[in-house]
This record gives sequence, C-alpha cells and structure tokens, in this order.
Amino acid sequence: MKIVEMTPLEQPKVPVEAEGISPDKFAGKSIEDIKKIEVWRGNRRKKLGDLFEVSGESGTSAGEISIVIKGDVPTVKRIGQGMTAGEIIIKGKVGMHVGAMMKGGKIVVEGDADHWAGAEMQAGELHIKGNAGNCLGAAYRGSYEGMTRLEKGVFGTIIVEGNAGSEVASRMADGKIVVRGNIGPFAGLNMSGGELVVYGDAQERAGAEMTKGKIIIFGKVSELLPTFKFEEEVPELDLDGQKVKGPFLRFSGDLSEEGKGSIYISKDKNPHIKI
Repeated sequence: MKIVEMTPLEQPKVPVEAEGISPDKFAGKSIEDIKKIEVWRGNRRKKLGDLFEVSGESGTSAGEISIVIKGDVPTVKRIGQGMTAGEIIIKGKVGMHVGAMMKGGKIVVEGDADHWAGAEMQAGELHIKGNAGNCLGAAYRGSYEGMTRLEKGVFGTIIVEGNAGSEVASRMADGKIVVRGNIGPFAGLNMSGGELVVYGDAQERAGAEMTKGKIIIFGKVSELLPTFKFEEEVPELDLDGQKVKGPFLRFSGDLSEEGKGSIYISKDKNPHIKI
C-alpha cells in the first residue's frame, strides 16, 4: 500500500466538507496535486494543503492507497464518502458522514465518529473504535433505503466498539451493523432487511415499523412495542458461524406494518418483558 499521511494544521470551528479525502480522489495524483484538491470550509473554498500537512506517496489506483489522518478532525465531514477501494485510518475523532455511501474499501476511526456515519453504505467496512452519533448506517431524510447492498452477496459492515445514538440502522435494507455498547431509541426504524447486533442495552421503540430484517439485543431493552408478537424461546443463536448461548426470546413484527422482521432479546436480561 502507498501511504498518504495528513496532519491537521488547525482545528477549524466552521465545518469542512471534505469528500475529496478519499483514495478514489487521490488515485493518480502526486502529493502536490493532492494538496490542491478543493474543499469547502463554511462558504469558502480551501485547498487541502491549507488545512493539512500532506506527505508520503500516492498510488495509481484507489485500491493501493492508504490515507492516514494523524489527529482529531471533529469538524471535518464526509471523509471517505462514496469511496470504492483502499483504506482510510483516522487516528482520532472524526466529523459527520464519515464513510457515507461507501461502495468498498475500509475506514478505521480510532476515536469517536459524529452523526450519519456509514449512512446509505453499500459495501466495504467501517470500524469505529470509539462511540458513534445518531443515524449510524441510516437513510438520509427523504431516502427510502439506508444501508443496502452493492450487488447480490456484496454488502457493507459497520462495527462500533462503543455506544451509538438514536435511529441506528434506520431504513436498513441489507448489510450488518454491530454495536458493542448501548444504543439509543428507534433502532431499526423502518428496517426492511439486514442485521443489527447490539451487545449492550437498547432504548425504546427498537424495530418500529420494520418489515423484514433481524435485530439481536444482548442487553436490557427498555421496552418492546406492543405491535411485536412473541414467537418462541431459542436456546442459542448462530452469529457468523459461532453458537452464542441464550436463552433468547424471538418476537416478530412490526405487526402495524404487517412486518415479518425478527427481534431477539436476552431472556435473562429482560424479565420485565412479558410473553
């Protein structure tokens, strides 16, 4: 891999729209050319070289480029948006829309990610080692699908080691999201496919208006909507080829949408859920 290193020269208070930070946009360019890529800081055009120290060596194709951002960039938005190949490593916090509409490649965020991370993602991997904001892997307002697949058998994966906010996997149609910590309300809102796995607790209204797909919650569920029907108790689940012991309670719904989705919750962690 050819490595391009980027070190922030400042921490701008005004957000920066930086979809130009992508292996696809860097491919075939020299370091001097990369410095000239234009971004928007507020309502003013800036060049990447005005905001970052850029060094290293770029490649001829996106797949051979690794972009390493050395430091926090909490106001820099849309890093890796729409990327198809290659790698981005962010050694700190990152702003909104990181990895949105990805079609391939890998992004690793070593700190926290702001709202809309992985929104409408189609393929590739987004790994957030800190916390994620609201609308992780969700659909933008007015869109019918959030995470979906690029083609049959090719879909995206999001892993969050910490917590995530509200509307995780909203309008998810395919793909997989794994949250190691807790999640906020309305997880899986309008979900029509894919899989959401939560190892921590979930707030209210998980699966609201879902029609298909699967939600698995290992922690405590604050409530379960009355439009979900208890189906069965299962002793274990198969997650990526590994057996995970339960017992788990499986509910189907959302019946208000004639939905056929499934929510699995830990029986031991949820004695308050009546069946």
